[in-house]
Amino acid sequence: MKKFFTTIQNIFAIEDLRVRILNTIGFLIVFRLGSYIVLPGVDTDALGAGPQGGIFDLLNTFLGGSFKRSSIFALGIMPYISASIVIQLLTVAVPYFQKLQKEGESGRKRLTQITRVLTILITLAQSAGYLATTIPGEAIMYSPSFFQVTSMIILVAGTMFCMWLGEKITDKGIGNGISMLIMIGIISRLPGSLLNEMLDRGMSGALMFVLEIVALFFIVVGVVALTQATRRIPIQYAKQVIGNKLYGGKRDYIPLKINASGVMPIIFAQALMFIPPLIAGIWKESEVGSYIGSTFSNPYSWQYNLLFGILILLFTFFYTAITVNPNDIADNLKRNGGFIPGVKPGKQTSDFIDEVLTRITLPGSIFLAIVAILPAFAVQAGVSANFSQFYGGTSLLIMVGVILDTLQQIESYLLMRHYEGMMKSGKVKGRSQTVAA
Repeated sequence: MKKFFTTIQNIFAIEDLRVRILNTIGFLIVFRLGSYIVLPGVDTDALGAGPQGGIFDLLNTFLGGSFKRSSIFALGIMPYISASIVIQLLTVAVPYFQKLQKEGESGRKRLTQITRVLTILITLAQSAGYLATTIPGEAIMYSPSFFQVTSMIILVAGTMFCMWLGEKITDKGIGNGISMLIMIGIISRLPGSLLNEMLDRGMSGALMFVLEIVALFFIVVGVVALTQATRRIPIQYAKQVIGNKLYGGKRDYIPLKINASGVMPIIFAQALMFIPPLIAGIWKESEVGSYIGSTFSNPYSWQYNLLFGILILLFTFFYTAITVNPNDIADNLKRNGGFIPGVKPGKQTSDFIDEVLTRITLPGSIFLAIVAILPAFAVQAGVSANFSQFYGGTSLLIMVGVILDTLQQIESYLLMRHYEGMMKSGKVKGRSQTVAA
């Protein structure tokens, strides 16, 4: 415990890190306050409970409840994420976007501009659907047509403001801004869900509540292990004589993540899982449409989770294939005089890396699919629907991933500060130990 408080003291002793943390907290407070500002012209008393289940509960979790509150941040950062995914896919399939990606800073700025324009278009489309499906007519206090136009403009402005907040957190705060906004929305729902679960259990169910918390702890540990697990491929660099000195010869490794695709396969699969209910709505009069609607609109049915798990397996291999290129890794190794012991440089190195990547991606994808469908098992075990969302799925993976990334950034600031302190003192600490080694 003493070491923990010492670390906190060291963090706030570094001025740059302290300012960044305070900036992040300030931006997140602004985001949370905005999520409680209701759209002008909406009677909150007439809103009722709002739409329930499936996609609506998932979005409401990501947005910290602002979706059902008809807030000016009701769509939050989600349209920007959708636009980013589209642009990312286009950089794989369309040569023009591939060219922009390889142009360095200028290409990155151009892609950012295109993403922002696409975000506005997606927000306009989503805002129209949101206003039509979530706000009842009796909750609108003036002309519906005027309300539709003004609310769409406000929702677009709210999403762009959220995107600006995310960029500011990345530039002047700590961690990835967009991910931080999603995480704070998810975490804001945790205390209420935890309290409701405890009250629902009561004294008679206290033991069951304790078991739920213990199970949640071990699930979080498993997700952390999944996020951090890597397969290290050893690398040996050839020795080179430059002048009268011998360089190189060091050993290193290639860290291949067990889950190189992160949370993206779940997001892609979740997007496709919205299609069956839409198909069911078109053929709702037929028996097939009725069956599809009743089965795949329920995120806790075994049919839904089986299809969801299969899609995650497929998307994990797909996304890993487009993000990790064994040929590029092999070429970079060959160019820098590195090689894998026992493997010839070039194509054999590429094939070896590809084989290792395939072997570790399979268990990683299976584990990811299991984590994604854990909320359904939690509901079957008696956990409430709201609290079960923290037992796995996108919510838990995002929280764990963002927290680990933020902690790594804080640690890098601490290490950098320690390094600068050594340089200013004029003494290289540990020199004698290094020589002795």
